[in-house]
Amino acid sequence: MNISPTNPIQKIDKVRRRYKVQDTHITLAHGSGGKAMRDLIDDIFISNFDNPILSQLEDQASFNLTPLLQQGDRLAFTTDSYVIDPLFFPGSDIGELAINGTVNDLAVSGAKPLYLTCSVILEEGLPVETLRRVAASMKIAAEKASIQIVAGDTKVVHRGAADKLFINTAGIGIIPRIVNISAHNIKPGDAIIINGEIGNHGTAILIARGELALDTNIESDCQPLYSLVETILHVCPQVHAMRDATRGGLATVLNEFALSSDVGIRLFEESIPVREEVNGVCEILGLDPLYLANEGKLVVVVPKKNAENVLSAMKSHPAGKDACIIGEVITSPPGIVLLKTAFGAERIVDMLVGDQLPRIC
Repeated sequence: MNISPTNPIQKIDKVRRRYKVQDTHITLAHGSGGKAMRDLIDDIFISNFDNPILSQLEDQASFNLTPLLQQGDRLAFTTDSYVIDPLFFPGSDIGELAINGTVNDLAVSGAKPLYLTCSVILEEGLPVETLRRVAASMKIAAEKASIQIVAGDTKVVHRGAADKLFINTAGIGIIPRIVNISAHNIKPGDAIIINGEIGNHGTAILIARGELALDTNIESDCQPLYSLVETILHVCPQVHAMRDATRGGLATVLNEFALSSDVGIRLFEESIPVREEVNGVCEILGLDPLYLANEGKLVVVVPKKNAENVLSAMKSHPAGKDACIIGEVITSPPGIVLLKTAFGAERIVDMLVGDQLPRIC
């Protein structure tokens, strides 16, 4: 959708953007629907997210279906909310996290991410500069992921009714006709591949909270994954299952896979990539890296005959350079994930009960 230079909506929009937020902190007026709210939206959100669809400033985003149907025959639609503490942490922040998290939920279905909506809940008293930093980060992340933010909403709640800033994003993508990715497709004999080290995000958040006197350079692995998914599907359109290992970590994803297809899964402990620093933090605190959150890791299940080709393709991509085969699908025990340890013994890796770390996304 193109906007003509003579379009009166665009002219009004340009005039409106001359106004800037004068307040240094968010007030209840910024959620009132009046001028203060309009100035906040124009100054911080429209200025960062501007595109032909968003600039219409309607109550909804509308777009032409014809070019979408040329890319695939199914829509993928997802939503997620982000309440992470702290807002800024090594390697990323809540803004980038909100974009990449939703982009990746679309990507692991094989869908090309196209459009996002963004809603923010702001606590009264939040520094405007904090919100400005988050919006700028979201802009950069959306550009990297080649996705447009086309609609949004802003709410302000009383001081103490929220913790600084919450973000909800919803996303739409198009699934190509030849792609059919589902946990129900998993079969005995399939290989399980991950694109790199686990537990970095959860560990980075823990360190950022300043509750431990630990000096490490661990950063969140937050990154968009669709480009990597494209690379995988190019060499193996027959991917059986794919999921990003966020809350609950690798262990939770594999348990969900085992239950969905009524198969067993065997992991090889020595093949699972974990940074030495992450292992060290886990040993100190009694945590298990298998359950730590990730924000840039996907688990891929492919037919065994395709495993080496997929692995090679993943290693050729920056987001998959540390990819490795970490396990296999077995017939029994169904619904159970087993870990073969370095000593040759096996133990059950069960679904996590409760949270190892709260508010990690």
